[in-house]
Amino acid sequence: MKVIMVMSPANRFRRKTGLIKFLLIALILLTSDFSINAQTSADTLSLEDARKMLVVMDSIHRVDSLRRMELLNEITKLKNSGDKSVKNLLHKLDSIQQGDSIQNRLNQERLAKLKASAVGYPVVPFSDTLFYIFTRIGSFSARERADAVTQKIRNIAEEVEFMPDSIRVLPSGSGADITYKEITITTISNTDALLDGSIDTLLAHQRAKVIVKAINDERESKSLRTLFIRIGLVILILTGIYLLIKLINKLFNAIRSKTIQLQDSILKGIRFKGYQLLDSQRELAVAFILIKILRLFIIGVMLYITLPLIFSLFPWTAWLAEKLFSWITTPFKNIFGGIVNYLPKLFTIGVIVVVTHYAIKAVHFFSNEIERGELKIPGFYPDWAKPTFNIFKFLLYAFMFILIFPYLPGSDSPIFRGVSVFIGILFSLGSSSAISNIVAGLVITYMRPFKNGDRIKIGEVTGDVIEKNMLVTRVRTIKNEDITIPNASILSGHTINYSTSAKNLGLIISSTVTIGYDAPWKKVHELLIQAALGTNGIIKDQEDKKPFVLQISLDDFFVSYQINAFTDQAGKTALLYSELHQNIQDKFNEGGIEILSPHYRALRDGNVVAIPIDYLPKDYKGLSFKLSIDKKNDETSSNP
Repeated sequence: MKVIMVMSPANRFRRKTGLIKFLLIALILLTSDFSINAQTSADTLSLEDARKMLVVMDSIHRVDSLRRMELLNEITKLKNSGDKSVKNLLHKLDSIQQGDSIQNRLNQERLAKLKASAVGYPVVPFSDTLFYIFTRIGSFSARERADAVTQKIRNIAEEVEFMPDSIRVLPSGSGADITYKEITITTISNTDALLDGSIDTLLAHQRAKVIVKAINDERESKSLRTLFIRIGLVILILTGIYLLIKLINKLFNAIRSKTIQLQDSILKGIRFKGYQLLDSQRELAVAFILIKILRLFIIGVMLYITLPLIFSLFPWTAWLAEKLFSWITTPFKNIFGGIVNYLPKLFTIGVIVVVTHYAIKAVHFFSNEIERGELKIPGFYPDWAKPTFNIFKFLLYAFMFILIFPYLPGSDSPIFRGVSVFIGILFSLGSSSAISNIVAGLVITYMRPFKNGDRIKIGEVTGDVIEKNMLVTRVRTIKNEDITIPNASILSGHTINYSTSAKNLGLIISSTVTIGYDAPWKKVHELLIQAALGTNGIIKDQEDKKPFVLQISLDDFFVSYQINAFTDQAGKTALLYSELHQNIQDKFNEGGIEILSPHYRALRDGNVVAIPIDYLPKDYKGLSFKLSIDKKNDETSSNP
């Protein structure tokens, strides 16, 4: 049995419309290069692609409208038959309507995204913008279209007889034309209408009304009646400014008179730490200068505001008024906008500064604890605490500046970078000696060759250390001479510290005397030790630190005796030496021994020898005496 399938007109129409929609969708994919993700494609859609998409979607909407009309016709035919297919047709009709509403919503979303990303060029024939042009027509870009429409509207407004009724909207092949007499002002294309969410004819009528109103307003602003009214306003503004200036002058004259009255009660002069910076007369003169500057500033601001007000009254000078106002408002806007935009960076800088501040306070706390001896670190001396803290503080501040530098205003500008490089070059070229002194200061700090208050000798300089910093060391001599020595010089030479072991081991002071061989060495030792013990500041009560004498040489004519004594007062060595020498003189005078360096010419013809008499034998001592007496008797007899 052969079954013949008969397709209803509705089914045939449904198949045709489905095929048309498939072809239209394929056209969209080919012309717009859509990706699978429709949302992403809409975000990155170009203006021309969007135009094609909207045109194609409008065609789909028209196909759906034809299908909806066909379904309504079928429903009308089958309405009285009671066939169940009516419900199916109603369901399909409802689906089409829902699809149309969804499609309209998607089109509106795509249109909004397109308008947000598209660049529009304004049509500004006069002071206000009439509308924007987003699309191109043929070889004319959107900018060229906007400039051409602006110039045509200006030319029409300058005609002697303007007839608003001559501006009409005429349909064209590419949309709708707005014309004036024989001139085509602009063409509203389908794309322009789609971007505006309207149709070309309706949008053309709207823009024609806007153009007519703008031309009428411009011509009205340049009419003779309006000109006289504006001249009157100018005279009124000038009169008001004149009266305000007179009022300001009177007000400041009153302030000046009041200032003179307050001269004796308030203006008594300015003193700074005992220095008379300004007396009452000079202070009054400064007050007058400030009052004058304030008066001139207020008048200047008023005049500057008056000029734009006057210029804004006339169309020919309105641009000048806008420029004058922009000179005032633009800097304030830039400053305020810069401050607002800089607030996040300023907050970041504040956080960095606060963190650095408390980090330095924490290091300072531990430094004080180490310096007082409360916190002990093996191998770390308490006198290292302060210089180490200074080093850490410098490093923390340097690190803080490095972090803050990118957030400073203008840090990325070429000028700022050039100045930074220039300063760096100057610093590197001019601070080589300073850097060497700083490095030497660090080395000296941790070498600990001396500390403040120590009696030291550096080269030919002897004195007490009064200051030690990263660059120099200052020494005060016993004559109160302050000598500044660079740290690099100290590091390259040798330093003698008299105070390091004075308290514990004792500092040995010594002095040398030369005595002839005729003086008994034991007697000399005794006298030198007595002189040392009689000196204030010499240690006397410690057995291992008692004074002692060294015979350091046996010379040709005399013996060198060196007295050595311990002291714990290294800062008084000059006084100790002076008193020791005084005591040596006194003790030797009391002992009958002369402090001299004798020179002998020995003739063994009976002269007394230089050996102390206590060391000679008795017979030798008598013989010497007899020979001496005999010699003297012979000399007397030969010289009567």
